[in-house]
Amino acid sequence: MVASGYRDYFKVLGVERNANSESIKRAFRQLAREYHPDVNPGNSDAEAKFKEISEAYEVLSDPEKRRRYEQFGQYWDQTGGMRGSGPVGSGFDVDFGRYGNFDDFVNDLLGRFGAPRGAAGFPGGASRSGDPFIRNATQTSLSLDAEAKVQISFSEAFNGTERTLSVNDERVKVLIPKGIKSGSRLRLKGKGNLQPGTGRRGDLYLNLAVKSHSIWRLDGDLLRAFLPVSFVELALGAVVTVMTPDGEAQVNIPAGTSPGQNLRLKGKGWPLTGGRGDLIFSLSMILPDHWSDEELKLLRELQRLHCNEPRKSWLKSASL
Repeated sequence: MVASGYRDYFKVLGVERNANSESIKRAFRQLAREYHPDVNPGNSDAEAKFKEISEAYEVLSDPEKRRRYEQFGQYWDQTGGMRGSGPVGSGFDVDFGRYGNFDDFVNDLLGRFGAPRGAAGFPGGASRSGDPFIRNATQTSLSLDAEAKVQISFSEAFNGTERTLSVNDERVKVLIPKGIKSGSRLRLKGKGNLQPGTGRRGDLYLNLAVKSHSIWRLDGDLLRAFLPVSFVELALGAVVTVMTPDGEAQVNIPAGTSPGQNLRLKGKGWPLTGGRGDLIFSLSMILPDHWSDEELKLLRELQRLHCNEPRKSWLKSASL
C-alpha cells in the first residue's frame, strides 16, 4: 500500500459506504477506463489516479480486507493487511503492452483483485514426474478449485496405491483406495489454486482413469474374464485350474456345458464397500490349430454315431 496515510477508498471510487460488490466493481471499471494510461499517455496525474482507484478496488472487493478497513480505518493494514503482499502497493507496475485491448486488462485486473482468475495456483499444472496425465490442471474462472487427471493401472485400482504429486512446489501424498473405478474423483482439500494477496486456496480434484487389462474387465460391480476351455472339457466336464485376483483356484465345468455359459465365483471379484463382488468366467471354446490322425479318426466315428440334430428347431423358427 502506498505509504501516504489514510485514504477513503469509498470516496476514491465514488460509492456509498454500504455499496455492494457489484456497485464497487462497476465504479472501478468506469474510473479505470477514464484514467487508464493508454487513454492518457504521458499524464502522470492520470497514472497516479489509476493506481489509487486500483488500490481502492483491491481492498473493497475483498470481503476480509474490506471488513478490516471498515473496522480499523487507517490502521487496517497493520492488522494483517495487504502491505507488500498484493499486486497493488509499493511498486505497482503493470505491463500494459501484454494486453490485446482495454477490456482484457480490466478483466484480468478484476480477476487478480477479486475472483481467482488464473491466480497463481498451478503455474504449469499440478505435476507428477513422468505422469503426463496430471500436468494440466484446469481452473474455472469462478473458483480456486483445480482439476487434474490421473491414470492408474488395473492392478493399482484393484489393490489401491499411493501416488506422490507435486502441487505448487509441495510434495503431496495421495492414497488411492482399493476398488476405485474410472470416473471416480478424489478431493484434496486445501491443495488447489492460490489467490494472491489473500492466502485463500481451493481444493484439488483428481479425476481417476483406470487402464484396461488384457484379461480382466469391470462390468458394474462384476469382474469378468473369458476362460478358454476345450471341446472335450465342455462335453465331458472337467475340473480346471483358473487364475483369480487372489491366486489360483479350481473350478468345476459340468458335463455338457455349452460355450458362452458363465461360471460364477461369489465374493472373488472387485473390492466393494464392505466386501467383494462376484467373479464371472465366460466359457470360450478353443479348438486346436491341428488335429492328430487319431483325433480325426475318433471325431469321424463320433460324427457317424451322433444322432443329434442341433438345427432342427432352429430351422423351423427361422422360416418367414
